[in-house]
Amino acid sequence: MDAIMIEKAANAIADKHRLSILLAASRQSAIQCCEITELTGLSQPTVSHHIKILVDSGVLIYDKTGRTVQLTINKEMMKYLSSFFDKLS
Repeated sequence: MDAIMIEKAANAIADKHRLSILLAASRQSAIQCCEITELTGLSQPTVSHHIKILVDSGVLIYDKTGRTVQLTINKEMMKYLSSFFDKLS
């Protein structure tokens, strides 16, 4: 397992706002940035910052179509993390 990937993903979800974004995305097939702003109460620039961290870590997938941005959970990364944590137990 790539320790750097695990570290980046774990760091990304360690923040309470990013964790709430991840949990919201898990309840839907995709989530839009404007929904995240409403969910967290954070400003749009702050939401963009958190989204960048989640996408750069591989936890979320960013898909832009026209002016609409959809975020989905990277299921492969979640399987990778799950496998890592299974090996610890």
